[in-house]
Amino acid sequence: MSSPKTIRWGILATGAIAVTFTKDLLVDPKTRGVAHVKHAVVAAASSSSKSRAEQFLKDCGCPADAQAYGSYDELVKDPNIDIVYVATPHSHHYQNAMLCLEAGKNVLCEKAFTVNAAQAKALADKAKEKDLFLMEAVWTRYFPLSIYVRDVITSGRIGPVARVLADNSMASNPEATWSDGKHRMVNPDLAGGALLDLGIYSLTWVFQTLYHTQPENARKPPAVLAVMKSYDATKAADETTTIVLSFPRSAEAGGDAHAVATTSLRVATAPGGNGDTPGIRIQGPKGEIQVFPPAFRPTRTKLILSDGTIEDKSWLQPGPGKGSGWYNGFAGGKNSEGEGHGMFWEADEAATALVEGRKEGKYEGLAESILIMEVMDEVRKQGGLHYPEKIETTQFPVQL
Repeated sequence: MSSPKTIRWGILATGAIAVTFTKDLLVDPKTRGVAHVKHAVVAAASSSSKSRAEQFLKDCGCPADAQAYGSYDELVKDPNIDIVYVATPHSHHYQNAMLCLEAGKNVLCEKAFTVNAAQAKALADKAKEKDLFLMEAVWTRYFPLSIYVRDVITSGRIGPVARVLADNSMASNPEATWSDGKHRMVNPDLAGGALLDLGIYSLTWVFQTLYHTQPENARKPPAVLAVMKSYDATKAADETTTIVLSFPRSAEAGGDAHAVATTSLRVATAPGGNGDTPGIRIQGPKGEIQVFPPAFRPTRTKLILSDGTIEDKSWLQPGPGKGSGWYNGFAGGKNSEGEGHGMFWEADEAATALVEGRKEGKYEGLAESILIMEVMDEVRKQGGLHYPEKIETTQFPVQL
């Protein structure tokens, strides 16, 4: 057996999502049955100071020889980096990812990919021009749970999918939680609102079950009808958004399929954290697949068939295990001891693509990422939601 290929990562930004990703990244891939690649963090950068990057590397347990940088420009010039993980707010993704691509670096960029489809297209064009790997970090798509759901669909067990209902909402009490209006969830300068941060997961479940499971040559963009409720405190972010989609399909494939994708900052998918309420329901004439919240990190599915068959499955995230003294989580939350968060699956895919010479992800290519951005553009158009020009522009570089 050949030795695993080590992929050397640079981490661009040092916020909460970067911490979670990096701690997951450093877990031995063998704990999740991956033997062909492994990961090394060789550098991290903070836009505020080198000392913050140094503290980040220490907090995440990175090797002592990992480099700390006080600017993103310095990071992308590091010759030891194979790929950069972009972990800034989505308002900054275009500028940050373009910086990496222009410097000749492969990129895994957090979701939502960009603020609009024009930016996503520009990044894809630049990656093609430079012959670089580029992937949107929609981590949920790479979970074994998601692969199982897609396999059930393509196997025909529930028949052709006729309807998908997908929600990702949190009763966050935004006026109290983010009272100054500066948080990325509500700040228009950071492309705030429910749609791009939470609604991307609702659309992820719709697209990976209704669109991605179709033969590639048969996939067609959906018709979109949407309504938005504005967040009154800023009047420049969406509080609640509801999207109805109709996916064209041939009569042989089951005819047109419908989806409803919803998201909100005001109400919750599962009030009180009740995990018994499915947030996603994928329905066909022979049954349905239920996925239980949270939509971004689900750990339970239930297949219910019309013949009475029920398959209730739990999908716990692997990791170092109990007794390891190792913990991960997100933004103050903590998983069980030794349990990974699940961000390593997308890292494994990015690393595998580099080893294989692929330039995009296996379970969501760039064309699909762009299409989802086009859908969100149309949703914002129908809802009258516009962000400041400085974060909507495709000009580069722009100081944010």
